[in-house]
Amino acid sequence: MATSRPAPATRAVSRANHFVLTVATLVLVGANAAGYSYYMLPMAERVRSPLHVYLRPSGYVGQTAGILAVAIFIFLWLYPLRKKIRGLAWMGSVGKWLDVHITFALVMPLLLAVHAAWRFGGIIGLGFHAMMIVWASGIVGRYLYMRIPRSKSGLELTLEEIASARRSMVTELAATTGLDPGELEKTLSGAASGRVSPGLLRAFFGMIAADFTRWRMRRQLRRRWRNLPGRHRLDDRTLEKAVDLATREIALEQQVRMLQRTQRIFRYWHLLHRPIAIMALFAVVIHVAVVVAVGATWFW
Repeated sequence: MATSRPAPATRAVSRANHFVLTVATLVLVGANAAGYSYYMLPMAERVRSPLHVYLRPSGYVGQTAGILAVAIFIFLWLYPLRKKIRGLAWMGSVGKWLDVHITFALVMPLLLAVHAAWRFGGIIGLGFHAMMIVWASGIVGRYLYMRIPRSKSGLELTLEEIASARRSMVTELAATTGLDPGELEKTLSGAASGRVSPGLLRAFFGMIAADFTRWRMRRQLRRRWRNLPGRHRLDDRTLEKAVDLATREIALEQQVRMLQRTQRIFRYWHLLHRPIAIMALFAVVIHVAVVVAVGATWFW
């Protein structure tokens, strides 16, 4: 039976999304840097600055950033809709939507900082802190999501599919390195071994510890396989391919050992993240309504 290969455990957003995230981050860092002299001024002196009309929260640049932030925040709600409504499958896989969701969410702090002019009190602070709580919660959720083995389409793999994928990786790794499959499996299993901590909080920190273990093992395998004798010697490209395969196999074994606890933590995270996101949405709606009502805009 053919098995869908799991997405790499350490895979971040796709290349296209990574490019968008990089460009957006550079633009926003540049915008914040350009307004540094204004943002460092006391409130009483800002009104005398020629940049005030542009960079204040209700200014041309500041409020445009706020409008973009609200538009992105509303757009982020399309991801949960895509997960719930099967009829939206034509819009792309859940995994790709999650990548887009995260890409846009990651730029929110810098965008909100421009809108708030680096002052986070009052009405502006209400929307900012609400969004930042959702943002921080989303970072944790993404981490947990990536700890559950999935196919490239984003569907969760069964234990049988995971076992098949791991066997395939070990076979491919043995063919790449020329090493004995049994010895490879023993080496990789030893790297992923360890006691699964009881309790959800300890289990979460255990996941982080497992990531550091995998990082150290990756470096050790690179050093070890770089010095393989004779006919087993690997060129740089083959070496990196072998190390990547080994890292993915170790990650899969770590994930399987902690799968039940990871799924349980993820369920609790969902129970917290959704109401927080809803509260943030209400906070943002209130913020926008008040700003428009008092006429603190350049377009109203």
